[in-house]
Amino acid sequence: MGNAESVVAQKRLARFRPDERPVIEGIFDRLHGTGSSVSSGKTDKVLSLDMLKMTMGKMASESMIKRVFQGMHSIDPGVPLPPGDGIIHEQLVIFLADILRGTAEERAPLVLAMAEGAKATATTTEQIRDFMEDLVSAAVQTLAHRGNLRAWQPDRMSDEPQGVKLLAEQLTSELKSPDQNMCDIPCLEDWLFRIPAMAMFLELLIGEGLGVGLPSCPPPTLLPPCRYAPWSDLRCLLNIPLLMFLSPQLPAGHSARWRLLFSTNIHGESFTRLVGNCKSKGPTVMLVKDTTGHIFGGFVSQSWEVKPQFQGDSRCFLFSVFPYMRVFTCTGYNNHYMYLNQGQQTLPNGLGMGGQHGYFGLWLDCDFGHGHSRARPLCTTYGSSQLSGDEDFKLDTVEVWGVGQPPEEQEQDEKKKSILDADPEVQAMMEMTGKTLHSQGLREPEEDEG
Repeated sequence: MGNAESVVAQKRLARFRPDERPVIEGIFDRLHGTGSSVSSGKTDKVLSLDMLKMTMGKMASESMIKRVFQGMHSIDPGVPLPPGDGIIHEQLVIFLADILRGTAEERAPLVLAMAEGAKATATTTEQIRDFMEDLVSAAVQTLAHRGNLRAWQPDRMSDEPQGVKLLAEQLTSELKSPDQNMCDIPCLEDWLFRIPAMAMFLELLIGEGLGVGLPSCPPPTLLPPCRYAPWSDLRCLLNIPLLMFLSPQLPAGHSARWRLLFSTNIHGESFTRLVGNCKSKGPTVMLVKDTTGHIFGGFVSQSWEVKPQFQGDSRCFLFSVFPYMRVFTCTGYNNHYMYLNQGQQTLPNGLGMGGQHGYFGLWLDCDFGHGHSRARPLCTTYGSSQLSGDEDFKLDTVEVWGVGQPPEEQEQDEKKKSILDADPEVQAMMEMTGKTLHSQGLREPEEDEG
């Protein structure tokens, strides 16, 4: 690792498996090879900003690449540095170790340097927000460049640049600073510790952007897979940053492929069609856009069923998308999680979440053109404020996605499992039959989740 051995870099390198260490050490020479000028002596070799741009240019903006360079340059490798502003081998090793294997304490100074500059001791929330816009944008760009969009089609989805800004603002809002406008190292450490998305975005950008390719460190999965959507006819309310925001909010076990159940763009403005398409379909995410441009919605953990009582459980939540991204989880005040009724004379007919009859956190009337979000000061069930532009709003678009395993598939899987558990001979026979069909080319390969 150069003529002057760096103890700091050696300790960081030890975090990787023995078979991975040559990969990490070899990245410097590989990146250096993309540049035009190579020094003859290894100790004089440095990585320039232009070299990083040539490597990462298709996955990040020029401003984000400059931020990465600043982060590398801020590292004290414990050995003498050559003149100039290049990055030496030891600095790159330490940077990779801290981003891919580091703690919040180790990542915080790098984030500060990327947001403000190499010698900064604090930064403003505005600078962090700008950094986050660059980072979120780079994460989206990296997913697209690497072909990891998981069947989502951004050209048929809503405004992606707006989604980047909204997600960056949401993540920045999680900062807990003693000073409203300033963030120091302890503030950033706390933020990185609480918000796992930060580490995932950084790991994705650096791991994919620099082509690290470690077997023990695959790219983080930031998007749920899309199972079905009629893209040629659809202009959906979702965008890639919004999916990156919503997907981690869903309870464990709700990572099945998303499938479109209802959209006013395709199925028309019909409450009966909405109910028919969403009833008994398992957990769902609903998005609503009103005529003022506000976008909001809710997740329900159980199938929608027509009944005169409230349904659901504490895993349900409401959320806002525009003009700001936020999630509102249950307060424990009551159990009015979800409500669906139709054709009743004495009870409200429509779809609602949170609050109470006449004062829902989110309500769609059965006439379908209207709804309300009467949550002043806050929705009792979810603690949300008014989600819509006007308390009583007019609908522009409604969209519902199934996000859990469909009940019929779940029932089939449970039946298969019970048969296999009950009779090991049947299990062995089914495995043998599957191998025979596959060898004869009669069995379809497993469907790729990517």
